[in-house]
Amino acid sequence: MASGEARAAVARRLRRQARACRALGSPLYAYLLERSAANAEAGGPAWAVLAGHEVDPPGSALALRLMGAVHRLVLQGCVPSLARHYPSAGGGGKPVDAWPVFRSTLREHREKLRDLVVRPVQTNEVGRSAALLGGFLIAARETGFPLRMLELGASAGLNLRWDSYRYEAGGRGWGDPASPVRIAEPFVGETLPPLETPTRVVERGGCDPHPLDPGSEEGRLRLLSYVWADQRERLRLLEAALEVASQATVRVAAASAADWLATQLTRLHEGRSTVVFHSILMQYLDVAEKERLRGVFEEAGARASRTAPLARLALEPGSDEAELRLTTWPGGTERLLATSGYHGRPVRWVGPASLRP
Repeated sequence: MASGEARAAVARRLRRQARACRALGSPLYAYLLERSAANAEAGGPAWAVLAGHEVDPPGSALALRLMGAVHRLVLQGCVPSLARHYPSAGGGGKPVDAWPVFRSTLREHREKLRDLVVRPVQTNEVGRSAALLGGFLIAARETGFPLRMLELGASAGLNLRWDSYRYEAGGRGWGDPASPVRIAEPFVGETLPPLETPTRVVERGGCDPHPLDPGSEEGRLRLLSYVWADQRERLRLLEAALEVASQATVRVAAASAADWLATQLTRLHEGRSTVVFHSILMQYLDVAEKERLRGVFEEAGARASRTAPLARLALEPGSDEAELRLTTWPGGTERLLATSGYHGRPVRWVGPASLRP
């Protein structure tokens, strides 16, 4: 690829993510990515950091890797001049004022950023638990069994602790009222999931190609760095979930989704509802891995029974929003339960409703 074409390819990726950031409520990242795109096209510091990545797989989120790398430097106190413009570090102001310092950071920390930008995006979006909650409650209500929870792409396992969080909607709530993780009013519309459903988790585990330890300083820094710096509510939820994680250990195995799940589903347990879930994962899997995963579900689903049921709860991109879909075995029936924002709220519940008004 010629140099001009390579710069244009990188710029397109940055602009695509800029549009997404604007739509998802991050004016700071939207502006910085727009300016970075123009800077990369002109062969400036943004290109110096990202050169060579123009052929990276589309799902590898190059723009978010760049923003996460810079945010990491901010959180580490390496660039105090830029921190003054980042709400995550106590700063603020107009995005336009941040650009000159951001550009200087790219130039002055080029080699460090080139090392950091090769790392894959690693997020653990706690807000998505608000969408997933309804699916877990439906699995519990329809089977009457306690839940065996298995998460694919679990990162640090924070969403595996969904039942340690508090959810509040329309004057009602679910979960521990004393939990530091409080997700208030995530649902829009008049229909709510069955919040009256008692649920008990008896087993939980997950896998990730590169799991993070939420109790380590590196794990915390890595997770915080990939949250968009001007979205304080997301940062608040993450920090609260890290507090919960420090009190309850969940093992996340370093493994691919299909290999790990095949082992976990060798046997379906009598008297337990096995619920496999994932959120915004499929874009990071290649075609072969997706096909293997489909085969694992089909094989295990064929062995499921009324007393040893299996469910797949998937929160993945739809047309405009994420869609929460539940597939249950025996039978393999798939249902749309909700749509939601990619970071969780707002959740529009369309599945079986609460039995209480």
